[in-house]
Amino acid sequence: MRKKVIAGNWKMNKIATEANEFVDEVAAKVPEDKQVEAIVCAPFPFLAAIVDKTKNTNLKVAAQTMHYEESGAFTGEVSPTMLEDLGVSHVVLGHSERREYYNETDETVNKKTHAAFNHHLVPIVCVGETLEQREANETMDHVENQVTKALKGLSNQQVADTIIAYEPIWAIGTGKTATSDEANEVCAHIRQVIGKITSPETAEKVVIQYGGSVKPANIEELLAQSDIDGALVGGASLKSDSFLQLVEAGTK
Repeated sequence: MRKKVIAGNWKMNKIATEANEFVDEVAAKVPEDKQVEAIVCAPFPFLAAIVDKTKNTNLKVAAQTMHYEESGAFTGEVSPTMLEDLGVSHVVLGHSERREYYNETDETVNKKTHAAFNHHLVPIVCVGETLEQREANETMDHVENQVTKALKGLSNQQVADTIIAYEPIWAIGTGKTATSDEANEVCAHIRQVIGKITSPETAEKVVIQYGGSVKPANIEELLAQSDIDGALVGGASLKSDSFLQLVEAGTK
């Protein structure tokens, strides 16, 4: 049985005091349930402090992006070497906002995914379609292309250890959400694609999250679906009580 993974993506929100307060309120309350994993995806300036605060707790810490090179003349970037040294466990790659605003491509996502594994980081690889692509019935082909390119060159074990986050772009921060059946249909297709490029056995091990206006009111319905193994959550992860409700739903 695949574990449920709830990851809260803070994006460019909070200041240090707020970040510390959140972790103080949450870390000790994350359940000791091996079937659910809780992750906070924090901005770079807060990572060191949060990693320190979450030692000996069940709350994991993720970066929101990284460069694929270990070092070099890349002003403003953060390397996988730095994240590994800090003790970060996960890293979000290819989020739609990174693709739209910062020229992230399928090729750079693939490079970053390889770099993550080279530095003992679990990649959370984001895929998803625009509203125009959905209305043109291009969702499945688009997502298949993103997944195939992101996982290129990885071993079956590395693919099994990758987390895929399906986030329909039209449902991020809009208040709109795919129905649980719509979300599951795409997540099931992603699993079929992974099965084709690796093996059905490998595909069955991959955690596939849904993201797109996930909140306590709809999380249980989403997690009840056959191929949705968790959520990558934006706004609803910014408040400690809301985040804990989402994590608690993963234990049911």
